[in-house]
Amino acid sequence: MSQPIVAPELYINRELSWIEFNRRVLAQALDEHTPLLEQAKFSAIFSNNLDEFFMVRVASLKSQLEAGLSTLSDDGLTPLQQLEAIQERLRPLLELQQQHYRHSLKGQLAEYGVHLLDYQQLNPGQKQWVDDYFRRSVFPVLTPLAVDPAHPFPFVSNLSLNVAALVRDPDSGRQQFARVKVPQKILPRFVPMPVELHQCGPRPVYAAVPLEQVVAFNLQPLFPGMVIEGHYFFRVTRDADLELRDLEADDLMEALQEGLRKRRMGGEVVRLEVADEMPEAVVHQLMDGLEVEPEDLYRINGPLGLDDLMSLLAIPLPSLKDKPFKGRTHPALARTQKSQLEDGSIKQEEFESIFRVIRHGDVLLHHPYDLFSTSVEEFLSQAADDPSVLAIKMTLYRVSKDSAVIASLIRAAENGKQVMALVELKARFDEDNNIQWARQLERSGVHVVYGVIGLKTHTKVLLVVRREKQELRSYMHIGTGNYNSKTSSLYTDLGLLSSDPQIGQDLVELFNYLTGFSKQQSFRKLLVAPVTLRRGVEERIRREIEHARAGRGGHIRAKMNSLVDPAIIALLYEASQAGVRIELVIRGMCCLRPGLEGISDNISVSSIIGRYLEHSRLFHFANGGSSEVFIGSADWMPRNLDRRVEALVPIEDPALKQQLEQLLELYLQDTGAWHMQGDGQFTQRQPEGEQQLVQASLMQRWRGRLRGA
Repeated sequence: MSQPIVAPELYINRELSWIEFNRRVLAQALDEHTPLLEQAKFSAIFSNNLDEFFMVRVASLKSQLEAGLSTLSDDGLTPLQQLEAIQERLRPLLELQQQHYRHSLKGQLAEYGVHLLDYQQLNPGQKQWVDDYFRRSVFPVLTPLAVDPAHPFPFVSNLSLNVAALVRDPDSGRQQFARVKVPQKILPRFVPMPVELHQCGPRPVYAAVPLEQVVAFNLQPLFPGMVIEGHYFFRVTRDADLELRDLEADDLMEALQEGLRKRRMGGEVVRLEVADEMPEAVVHQLMDGLEVEPEDLYRINGPLGLDDLMSLLAIPLPSLKDKPFKGRTHPALARTQKSQLEDGSIKQEEFESIFRVIRHGDVLLHHPYDLFSTSVEEFLSQAADDPSVLAIKMTLYRVSKDSAVIASLIRAAENGKQVMALVELKARFDEDNNIQWARQLERSGVHVVYGVIGLKTHTKVLLVVRREKQELRSYMHIGTGNYNSKTSSLYTDLGLLSSDPQIGQDLVELFNYLTGFSKQQSFRKLLVAPVTLRRGVEERIRREIEHARAGRGGHIRAKMNSLVDPAIIALLYEASQAGVRIELVIRGMCCLRPGLEGISDNISVSSIIGRYLEHSRLFHFANGGSSEVFIGSADWMPRNLDRRVEALVPIEDPALKQQLEQLLELYLQDTGAWHMQGDGQFTQRQPEGEQQLVQASLMQRWRGRLRGA
């Protein structure tokens, strides 16, 4: 059966929808209710998001354009039209970000003793200290690169910050151009100065000057005997996507390493950012040397590369940050935590095996409110040490640098267990990290595989096989987020700990599919991409259509990161027209147009941008009163449904299902949510009275439970 295709006028361009998402991120920075250092954080996230967008999405469109491809997007735009629309949408946002930094953030931070100073603002004592710092810590690592007939235009690396220096030879009178790379990867972008040197107003908590200005106002030692006539800042973004052939595992690692070397060097330039005051002659010289088209030029009225604002979160001013929050140990797992005595021994009478807890019933986890360390990491740690555990299998997509997960897998292998880890080497921008983990795991005796040829393994699953009373029992964790302790405290994610035999058998067969030559085409309970997930989702949407047409009502609630798939969107339009009520919570891209008369009247879309990155995927189908609820790793995008290995797991325990239904209701009632209009724009509610924010409500609930409420 051919997939329905949505009409172009009913589909929102995915790139423009992504820009709308990043606009909502920037709005968090501009919101006066956001603590000041958190404003800096969101501005940094906005910039970092844009860097990746240019390195991947804009780079892809430019490649299509250069290859002469005229394929239209699902909304009917050519690559050139999309690039033009991207520029039109982005430029006002960049100016908004800079206005906020220059006219709001800096001034308000100064009121609290945090001074982000320009070099020209420094008093004599501060200038002396900065100049000494330059000679001591910066000058030795700089390499000025001249541009003249004997010196071709130098290579400018991806995302590097640079000074374009104009110098004149006093003998010949000839003006020359040189490039100096700012070493912000090895030195702090904001150079902190001794606070006692600040002489204006109250004693500061923190005073700093941008590193690029430290370099720019100390160029003379780099060009002795020359006259410095000007300096201007610029930054380059290059194509950083890796295009890989389908290769066997050994070849894949080799190809990835070669691809990473090329990425570090950088592909074609896709964006040139220059200081707004840079003269046209210098701009043209850069554009010629870097082979940049006019449409790829962005003049910035302020500092370039504001992703470095993230470093300001280290300033010790709690009043300018979100109130600290640490999750709790899930109540069902509280007795599974080993209590150590002073002599290092364990209070066994207080310790209960996590496997016994899971045998008694499924455990639903919600991070960061439930601690990752005392749930998922504890599960894996006990499995590594338990003599009854025979095998551990798991998928690894993104892992933290100092990973307790990796340590447990290594310890399990050393304890003689069969340990298999599928390490997804193609996890974008984590490839190098994953290569290092793969090698370390292999050296420790872990069986490491790299997944199915032609597919990226994105599913988050962990299987533990244990011998109990002369038979084998499977225990498992299936989640929406990575096995990453760092992001588990920054992202909201859901997870299920279970010993359901049918889910366990599904996972056994899924791992056989991932590691061998299995052509598994069906599963008992899991919906698995690219095998059964698309069909399973579409069948459930059609079932809601049938319920609605039969007068039994129809209702779909779903929370995800992105809704892009044209076939799913077309089916949702059909469901809306049949009377199915559809409520969607979508953090990022949404290519569906809600609220269109006669087409999507029954569809609403909201988006929540808050303290934590909303990362959980949760799907609810009313099914005429016999509801089905799933969690898992997949968004409704073609890549998740057709080109990745993904898994959704049903939540069948009535109490846990009710918890998730209530959670969806809480998200839908968030008074700070952004609401999508039919034209793709989002507006934020401005409620009167006290706001009901889902993340704040959940933190309050967990704090109450910690107090015994």
